[in-house]
This record gives sequence, C-alpha cells and structure tokens, in this order.
Amino acid sequence: MTIRKAIGSARRIVVKAGSSSLTTPQGTIDANRIDALVDVLAARRAAGTEIVFVSSGAIAAGLGPLGLARRPRDLATQQAAASVGQGLLVARYTASFARYGLTVGQVLLTPDDMMRRSHHRNAQRAVGQLLALGIVPIVNENDTVATDEIRFGDNDRLAALVAHLTRADALVLLSDVDALYTGDPSRPGSVRVGEVRSPADLAGIELGGSGRVGTGGMITKVEAARIAGVPVVLTDAARAAAALAGEPVGTYFHPGDAPRMSSRNLWLAHATTGQGRVLLDAGAVEAIVQRRKSLLPAGVTGVQGDFAAGDPVDLVGADGSVVARGLVNYDAAEIPELMGRSTRWLARELGPEYEREVIHRDHLVILA
Repeated sequence: MTIRKAIGSARRIVVKAGSSSLTTPQGTIDANRIDALVDVLAARRAAGTEIVFVSSGAIAAGLGPLGLARRPRDLATQQAAASVGQGLLVARYTASFARYGLTVGQVLLTPDDMMRRSHHRNAQRAVGQLLALGIVPIVNENDTVATDEIRFGDNDRLAALVAHLTRADALVLLSDVDALYTGDPSRPGSVRVGEVRSPADLAGIELGGSGRVGTGGMITKVEAARIAGVPVVLTDAARAAAALAGEPVGTYFHPGDAPRMSSRNLWLAHATTGQGRVLLDAGAVEAIVQRRKSLLPAGVTGVQGDFAAGDPVDLVGADGSVVARGLVNYDAAEIPELMGRSTRWLARELGPEYEREVIHRDHLVILA
C-alpha cells in the first residue's frame, strides 16, 4: 500500500475548506458548492471514516445580509459579519448533511482553547464525544470574539492544530488552486509540485499571498502541512473525492521522519504567543537547546514584558534569537531578584517555595 493509499484507508481525517471553495465569484456562500462538497464528505463518512470538517466562510456568509460587496477591513465589521454569517453557514451545512441522515455539531475555537491546557482538554473531549455519537463536527475559528492580537489568523493553521487535537490520521486542505506550483499557476512555465518530502523541496518556490475572500494563502497552507505531523494533501474542492481516495492529485506533503509533537509541545509552539521575553546567557541556551534541561534562575540575564506565572514566554539568547518557549513559574516582576542565583541560595534566603525552576523542561518547546 502506498502512502497515498494510506490516506484512502485513514480512520479519521480532518478536511479543511477555505472561503474561496465555498463562495460565488461575488463572495457570497454558494449552496451548490457546499452540497457538492458535502456529497463527498458524506460518502467517505458512509465508508466508515470519521470526518472532522474545518470550514471557513462565516464572514463571507455574512456579507450579503449586511449588504457588503467585499470582506471588510476593520475588525468590528468582520466580527459583525461573522456573527450573522456563522448561523447561516451552519444552517446550510445542517440541511446539506441531513440529506444523508447525518447530524452536524458546531465547534467554535479560539487560540485560548489551544493555549490553556484545561481548554485544550475540554475541546478534545467535546470533539471526541461528537465523533463517538456519530456527529460530524464543523469547526471554525470564533471570529465573532477574535481580535487582531489573539487569533489563529487563518483556518489552515487551525486545521493543522485540529488534526493534532483529534489525533487524526490525515489532513486534506481544499483551496481555490489544485496544487502547489513552482510559481503563479497562471504563468507559463509554472509546474505542479506533486510531493514535498522536506523543506529542501520548497527551495525556489514562490508562495503567493491571500486569496479572494479568505485570509490564508499558499504560505499558510505550507506552514500547516509542516506542523500537522500527518500526511497532508493540498488540492481544490473539485478534486476532494480523489484526494480522500488517495489518488495522485494535488500536492502530497510527507509527514517527515521527526517524531510527532506531543499535544503540549504543539500548542506551545504553534498555538501560543509569548507574553514576554526571558533573556538567557550562553550556558542556559546550551542547557535548554542541547541538553533539554529546565531553565534555572542562574542562567537568566534579563526579562522583558509584563506576564504572570503560568503564561507562555519566549526564551531569547544573547544574539536576540528566540530559542524556546515555555510556561513560566514566576511573574515578570519576581524574576529580576532571582537572576544569577542558584535555587539552593534562593531557598535559603527567600524560602523553600523559591527552590524551583523558572521554566520546567516538561513545559518547554525548542524553537531554534
């Protein structure tokens, strides 16, 4: 069995459709395109595969009712469009899947649901129970409450994280282009990239910007494939059935030889934003990156930002590069007094509660 055929026999698949795969040329939701895609997903579901569907389109669905000709630029109007459009979008999916006797369940996620372990576990349990009950989860970012500062930014990244969240076997990204190309597909000489085995295969490839009504682009899809940790196929909605069957369409991204990240390290690396910076000396960088040790106060040379114990923070070497991210055990205001001290000294002078790491190695992910 080839790796592509392994997709065809996957037990659980995350499928992501971008706004451009679900809308008319005018940017409004296209019921016919949704029905055609649901036909494919329902057929795979009937064959015994669990489907988790990550769907963009809430903002696009709200454009018509709000009388907007294009995606708004300001956040408040985007939120209003998402609020109106999300209900319309799910209603459309509810009716379309009902043709096959399937029930859908709406799951709206924010980065906080990935950043905070309790939220992460709750989301994992909720989606798992939906699947156990035979329901098709329809996942989207909660655009109504998302902000520019705290959001996934695109549903490609969200889909990759959902693949981890649900322990899926494969990820299929549906776009408005049929594959990754060496350049703009409309330009003569651009060639389809059939497989990507490593970052070296992407050398010299032009990755375009965002699409017509969505926020993602080829860059976000390649990044999603990199972090997914499972086989990924990128193609267009017209080839969804072939992609799910393991046929050689689109671009196939191999998962690579590196061990799949744990859920904890995944959300630390890709679903969190450092709330501040902890500056390290060379010895601390070597201990963390090379020897996978905890960060001790003795290796800290400075602190930047205002964060609280339990927040994710970036660890920065002397050259200014971010080498790791982790969950800090102290408030930012506490750290200056601890810098350069051994934990034994701190316990003796300040009390036994200070005999602990700044960040424990179990709560660290290497980014260098």
